[in-house]
Amino acid sequence: MADPAECTIKVMCRFRPLNSSEVTRGDRYIPKFQGEETVIIAGKPYAFDRVFQSNTSQEQVYNACAQKIVKDVLEGYNGTIFAYGQTSSGKTHTMEGNLHDTDSMGIIPRIVQDIFNYIYSMDENLEFHIKVSYFEIYLDKIRDLLDVSKTNLSVHEDKNRVPYVKGCTERFVCSPEEVMDTIDEGKSNRHVAVTNMNEHSSRSHSIFLINVKQENTQTEQKLSGKLYLVDLAGSEKVSKTGAEGALLDEAKNINKSLSSLGNVISALAEGTAYIPYRDSKMTRILQDSLGGNCRTTIVICCSPSSYNEAETKSTLMFGQRAKTIKNTVVVNIELTAEQWKQKYEREKEKNKTLRSTVTWLENELNRWRNGESVPVEEQFDKEKANAEVLALDNILNDKPASTPNVPGVRLTDVEKDKCEAELTKLYKQLDDKDEEINQQSQLAEKLKQQMLDQEELLASSRRDHENLQVELNRLQAENEASKDEVKEVLQALEELAVNYDQKSQEVEDKTKEFEAISEELSQKSSILSSLDSELQKLKEMSNHQKKRVTEMMSSLLKDLAEIGIAVGSNDIKQHDGGSGLIDEEFTVARLYISKMKSEVKTMAKRCKQLENTQSESNKKMDENEKELAACQLRISQHEAKIKSLTEYLHNVEHKKRQLEENVDALNEELVKISAQEKVHAMEKENEIQTANEVKEAVEKQIHSHREAHQKQISSLRDELDDKEKLITELQDLNQKIMLEQERLRVEHEKLKSADQDKSRKLHDLTVMHDRREQARQDLKGLEETVAKELQTLHNLRKLFVQDLATRVKKSAEMDSDDTGGSAAQKQKISFLENNLEQLTKVHKQLVRDNADLRCELPKLEKRLRATAERVKALESALKEAKENAARDRKRYQQEVDRIKEAVRAKNMARRGHSAQIAKPIRPGQHTVASPTHPNINRSGGSFYQNSQTVSIRGGSTSKPDKN
Repeated sequence: MADPAECTIKVMCRFRPLNSSEVTRGDRYIPKFQGEETVIIAGKPYAFDRVFQSNTSQEQVYNACAQKIVKDVLEGYNGTIFAYGQTSSGKTHTMEGNLHDTDSMGIIPRIVQDIFNYIYSMDENLEFHIKVSYFEIYLDKIRDLLDVSKTNLSVHEDKNRVPYVKGCTERFVCSPEEVMDTIDEGKSNRHVAVTNMNEHSSRSHSIFLINVKQENTQTEQKLSGKLYLVDLAGSEKVSKTGAEGALLDEAKNINKSLSSLGNVISALAEGTAYIPYRDSKMTRILQDSLGGNCRTTIVICCSPSSYNEAETKSTLMFGQRAKTIKNTVVVNIELTAEQWKQKYEREKEKNKTLRSTVTWLENELNRWRNGESVPVEEQFDKEKANAEVLALDNILNDKPASTPNVPGVRLTDVEKDKCEAELTKLYKQLDDKDEEINQQSQLAEKLKQQMLDQEELLASSRRDHENLQVELNRLQAENEASKDEVKEVLQALEELAVNYDQKSQEVEDKTKEFEAISEELSQKSSILSSLDSELQKLKEMSNHQKKRVTEMMSSLLKDLAEIGIAVGSNDIKQHDGGSGLIDEEFTVARLYISKMKSEVKTMAKRCKQLENTQSESNKKMDENEKELAACQLRISQHEAKIKSLTEYLHNVEHKKRQLEENVDALNEELVKISAQEKVHAMEKENEIQTANEVKEAVEKQIHSHREAHQKQISSLRDELDDKEKLITELQDLNQKIMLEQERLRVEHEKLKSADQDKSRKLHDLTVMHDRREQARQDLKGLEETVAKELQTLHNLRKLFVQDLATRVKKSAEMDSDDTGGSAAQKQKISFLENNLEQLTKVHKQLVRDNADLRCELPKLEKRLRATAERVKALESALKEAKENAARDRKRYQQEVDRIKEAVRAKNMARRGHSAQIAKPIRPGQHTVASPTHPNINRSGGSFYQNSQTVSIRGGSTSKPDKN
């Protein structure tokens, strides 16, 4: 490395314009500017390296903040640019802007374009390797934006004690377009949200890292530079942003990490001995940028609104503290063998001079202690000694590279090669261990997530079990209630059937009696008609006798006779017509009553069928209860398996801790080996002996590590065999579960067919109910018709009695035969009246019975519908239980697949990594954008490549070398 140089952190201040909400609210514009380096807030001046007003363009900000860093990075220095400020102050606009707009693009796209333009203008003997990484710090966890599966990366230190993010994706690029595609890909995975102050508020700190390595193909000089481009999330005041829930948790973590950054800045500004870099992952990553080997520029973004005056002052104070921090920058150069040799000789000569100086001073000190007085000419002259050291440095620097080997160095080239090979081997083992630790940590994270999923699954299974138990108790209670109701319905149906049979028998008896009375009434009517004819003859005879009276009397008698004849014939006709209508109506009534009898018999059959269906439903419900018990048994088995998997996870974590302890032990041994090498370089006379001892010690350590590694491999193989056996057992169990599922499916089909049969039966009952309603309406019409006919018969009877009374009075003067005939007629009429009263009573009784049946029928139908609904509810509960069991089986299968995938990934990790090759960039030629982006994982400072080298020379792209 070159000689170190100090430089302070550059702090730029930028004010954004007032936004629409601030203008609407009527906020004041508070900053006042004095020149280009000072801003005044509330009468207090704040000085920075540059102050940008609200009308400053993106290009002006870039030219002042970032343009010079491009040259520094390509010359081997480290650089950092990050934006700091409250939320909605313009940080993301400053760093990113509109990535694809030439006017509004921010620092990141402009610096990417400038890096490649600067490379294309440099010497063609230089070859560049550029790789980029993009990650964010969200909820104090490092998340790779180019590989979203990496959600909790760790921060490590390389051999120079420089922090880096281990395991993040590093993508080689050879054109600005590829870099912009990478930025677009990562930006789509960032966490953003809407708050009261910003519609696109960043919820994480994003870090875009550009790593540039260059090599001079002629002098073999290698330089490397890193550029961190950081977009910090803004500090938030919850009362202004209105954050709630997850946004509130994010705001807490953002403010915590920014507070850690402020503590680091304050500690560096005050010059305290302890700097709290490890308080957060963000300050740990930026450790080299704050007080380390880096040229750092901080852009503090401020709001000009009086509404945010307190936050603006806090941001300005942060910038003033950061401006006092000093970094020590050094060119990151990899020395060649000759340069290392020259440096060794120079340091060796310095060491010899310093040793002689120490010896001189010790002799002089001893003489003073012994009481001697040392003359001035024999005393140590510091200025003379410094002059000799400077002269020696000049001689060594001017000495050509082909200087012969320094005397006193007794290591041969073979021994040096062996030591370098051993050292390389140890570094490789260390890299392998680091990679294994990373894989184990990722596996532990996956297993932890799986354990959380299993716990959630277990909790849901318990809730489902409790719900099913409650549902089962409810169904059992409803089943008992339904059984009682069915018994009551059956009893009511039996009573109804008995009553209906009785009423049917009574209706038949009354019908027979009514027919007999009708026949007797017709006979009486014929007798009455004959009597009327005889009476007519007698009237004619009396008329002939009365002709002898005066003509007036005879004409009067004629008129009376004609009136009597007319009245008598009309009465007979009306009586005959009424008798015919009554016969027809009673015939229709007998037909309706026979229909009702057949329908009641059909209802009795349906009731028996429903009783059989109810018994079948009870049997199926018992079977469903047995299946539910089997499902509960399976759930308990799954809980036991989840417990075993949890124990396995604990064992894996214990093994991971053991591996970490082994790695720590290896690190300690590596430190010891490096110390022994330094001692070996310092020792002159015993170098060969020391080298042999170091070699033997290293061989012994390597042998012991090899044995430990073999033991670990054997234990891991045994563990893999156990896991394979477990997988076999799980597969057998899965096969059993599939057979059980098939059986349940067949039973489900049977239940489904039974449900369809019940639906058809219910439809038939509905049709029968409609028919019964129609019969009820017809019977009602029949009752009205019978009532009308009875009223008509009663009126005819009154007319007949009145006419008979008048005629009896007229024929009172007749002989005794006529009187005896009228008495017989009175007896017949009284007999008919008694029969009519009995018929009326029978009709009223039938009407009352029909009304009772109408009242009981809705109750029975309601009970029947309730029974059908409960049967459907039981079937739906059984279906839900089967679906829950199927979901449990599916989750269990997914868990088995996850375990298989973890074992498979573990086996793949042991096979090592395939080679990965970077894409070199030659200055002076533009490159063709590659459609692919080879990804690599950083491990111990090595680059593992997975594609062939693509060299670009003289504006043309050469094909990959096949050899």
